[in-house]
Parts: sequence; C-alpha cells; structure tokens
Amino acid sequence: MTEHHDGHTTPAHVFLTRYNLPSEGVESLIRAKDGWLRERTELFERYTVPSVRAQLGEDIHWIVYVDNETPQWLLDKMYAWRDEGLLTPLLRTSVSPEDRAGDIREVVGREAGPVITSNLDNDDGLAIDFVQRLREAPVTAPRTALYIAHGLITNGSRCFLQEDRTNAFCAVREDLADLETCWMDWHNRLGLHMDVVEVEGEPGWQQVIHGTNVSNRVRGTMVDPAPYRRTFPTLGDEIQAPTQAEVLKDRYVEAPTRWLRDSARGNARAGLVKVLGKERFDAVKYHGGKVARGAVGAAKRGAGAAKQGVAKAKEARNKG
Repeated sequence: MTEHHDGHTTPAHVFLTRYNLPSEGVESLIRAKDGWLRERTELFERYTVPSVRAQLGEDIHWIVYVDNETPQWLLDKMYAWRDEGLLTPLLRTSVSPEDRAGDIREVVGREAGPVITSNLDNDDGLAIDFVQRLREAPVTAPRTALYIAHGLITNGSRCFLQEDRTNAFCAVREDLADLETCWMDWHNRLGLHMDVVEVEGEPGWQQVIHGTNVSNRVRGTMVDPAPYRRTFPTLGDEIQAPTQAEVLKDRYVEAPTRWLRDSARGNARAGLVKVLGKERFDAVKYHGGKVARGAVGAAKRGAGAAKQGVAKAKEARNKG
C-alpha cells in the first residue's frame, strides 16, 4: 500500500494462480495427461512469468497454488522465482476461502487496507500496465469487480483483438479486513455479488491458444500485432501481420462463424446453469469427467489386453 501526498492510497495487488491443484470434471482429464505439466510450465515461463515481472508499479504480489505432490523439478523452479521475489508458491490440495484470505494478508503483510486480487491462469500473458490500469479505475463501492474489457488472443502466427467484458482476467478491489477475492464465484458471475467497473481502452491481457487449452478458443478479429508490441513483451517475432486476403477472409467468413459457435455454446451453458443452478451444473461436469476418465481407463485396459492377445497369438504361431 502506497501513501501519496494527497492522502490517496494505492491498493496492493495480488495475482492468484491455480497451477496444478487437483481439479474436478472434464478438465482433470487434460491435466492428467502425460507431459501436461512440463508443457504448461514452458508456457508459464514463456508468457506468464515475464508478464508479471514487467508490471509497472510496486506492492505487487503473486500467490501460486501448487499441488502437494508437485514433482521436485517444478518446485525447484518455483523456489527460484520465490527467491527472486516474483511469486509465493503455496503447496495445497485445496484452498478454502478462509485459507485464501489468510494467505493474501500474509503475503501483503497487513490485516487491513485496500487490495486488488486478480485471476491469472498459468498459460496467459498481460500488458505491462495491467495492474496500473486496475489501480486507476474509478470505484465508489467498498467491493467492486474490475474487468479490462479488451485483450489479445494469439494462435500460431496470428493475433486477434477480442472484447470480453466478463473475462477470466477478473479482479476485485476491496479491503484486506473483509476479503472475498476474485475467486468468490465464476469470473462471469462477479456482477451478481458486487458493483462492476469495465476498464475501456487498449487490450490488457493475452490468451494463448495451444494444444493443452481447457476451454480457450480463437475469438475476436484478426489484427496486426505491431501496435501492441510495446505493452506486450510476450508478443514474439513468431506473431506476424496478416495479409489483406487473410483479414478479409477472417472478417467476412471466419469471424461470423466463430460468433455463431460461441453464441450457441454460451446460450447452452447459460440455459443449463439457469435450469440446474451453479452447484448442480458443477456436479454434472464432475460426473461427466468421472465417466470420461472411466471410459479412457477402460479403453487403455482394452488396448493392453488386445496387445497381450496379439503377442500370445504370435508366440503360438512361432511354436507351431
């Protein structure tokens, strides 16, 4: 917390990241795949770490929750970033709201005063002024949800400008003495609990489309990345300007198709949540994940049995 000469107080900022905590539902299938952790750590080092390291301002903190059974090679990396002062890794199997509040007060170093918590996934990037813009957002309520309304989505060598007014880079400004945090509900439901301020202007966040995404997909409009390189240190040389033909195809063919797809998905999800309620919807996802895991396990066992059968048949033919 920084005191200014005019009496204004700049809130502390705390990023919250679920790195590899045990999860329920279909997402656990992806996180359980061989190599997922190493691939995700490469993305974390490529996008997330430099994004937080480049943030403008002081009193910025980062809590990264990792599973108690995290392999030593990853813990070594986490401890190195901790020693750098970049983040605080906390080993957990789950995080209750009470634990989360206590963790935040501990890393900030005080029990009261303004604070902003923001969600940061371990494969995403940020503009260097992400924290600064949230701190400057005008708020009047004791607890306010904050969203930077525009961001970038990168896929291969192409960049897309996206408007998402309830995006996953959600933030909540409140007081350390009475914490709910940006994790109190789904990122698109915070407005059910508090006032919302949408921060307009240049893009403030970056989602990266890759092979291990849980739910992200290409959205928005294809753009030249050049105007955004100054504020996004993670826009590498591999992200190139599109050709005029690509821009026209995206604008008149692919973008409308994506809009129809996302509208259908969003309406279906909203309808299920409305009918089932949030808790029952989560339960359906959880049991769906269990069924899927069972199916994958059965398929693996079947493949193993078939392989053994082929080997035995081959052995019998050789003996004959």
